[in-house]
Amino acid sequence: MLDKIKPMTLGQERAVNVLKDPEVELVGLFGPTGTGKSLLSIAYGIWAVETGKAKRLIIARPVVDVAVGEVVTPERLGEMYYKIASTYLEDILSPYVDKAQVEKMLREEKVTVTDVSYLRGRTFDNVVIFLDDAQNVKPESAAEVLLRLGRGSRLIVAGDPIFQKTSGRDGATLLREALMGEEKAEVVDLGVKDIVRPGARRGIKLALELRMRKRQLTEVESHIYETARVYAPDADVISAVEFKTDKEALGVKSEGAPDALLIVKEGQLGRLVGRGGERIRNIESEVGARLRVLEATLDFKQWVRTMHPVSWITKHITDADFAGSELAVYVKKNEFGTFIGPRGVYIRLMDRIFKRLLDIGVKAMEVE
Repeated sequence: MLDKIKPMTLGQERAVNVLKDPEVELVGLFGPTGTGKSLLSIAYGIWAVETGKAKRLIIARPVVDVAVGEVVTPERLGEMYYKIASTYLEDILSPYVDKAQVEKMLREEKVTVTDVSYLRGRTFDNVVIFLDDAQNVKPESAAEVLLRLGRGSRLIVAGDPIFQKTSGRDGATLLREALMGEEKAEVVDLGVKDIVRPGARRGIKLALELRMRKRQLTEVESHIYETARVYAPDADVISAVEFKTDKEALGVKSEGAPDALLIVKEGQLGRLVGRGGERIRNIESEVGARLRVLEATLDFKQWVRTMHPVSWITKHITDADFAGSELAVYVKKNEFGTFIGPRGVYIRLMDRIFKRLLDIGVKAMEVE
């Protein structure tokens, strides 16, 4: 089955290569929804069973009631739990395997879909264990999964530590950190550029917007936001974030550094700025702060350009996308120092802004 699936992005290609590597015992696939984490992992597990590399595939995943955000247990749902779990498998495999085949694999127990608690206190030899939706697993349960591996077994973990994570320390973030330091382990970070499912990009953009709209504004931010709505009533202003005090605390001296950002819905930048910049100048004059306007797109290089004190730095950024629970910005080696700033003050400022806006940190990566 794995051979039927063609990787559609570089991230997916790397994921397939890691899954096929017999030397890797622990595999972590982390990234937003729609990047193919579950499909590639299950396809590999079925392939391993079909080729005799594993006795069976055990898929452990929590079932979450999205209305209340709670994990639902088999004890609470009874047989309905296993029906939901089986439907999840059929949905993922439907383009590649017919329903009768899926039912046959489940009936013969070559593939088992179960709750994470099923793994506790047991040892599994010669199996593939796939822990899906790890962000909804408690950190203690996530750590225990590692203890269940026996001889000849392999663990695959998939999760979204950015958009679907629970508050506090989640299982996906914890397991990613654990796997990064493990021998015979590989972590593949999938980003927005690896999203292939139709509708997922739109959904993620909406999730980012909702996260920014929900944040509590300070008194200064509220003043900037309301002033923008007065001068640009036809623009959909999502939020405002002020960081003048952060600049002062970090010692950011650049004259080009803004004091605050106004975030506007994609396609509405012109409405907020106004013809010739008239509207944004009026807003700046009213609030007494230097402003920049950010469009809420999924092009994170533009986010960095808008926030960074050095406006021309974008041409030295090769990529900006999610890696684990952070936004990774890849910067050319010869301009890395300029990007992070003296004593790293620029990257620290952007990290604070992103955490305030989205609860996401920022890290800089040096590339040739």
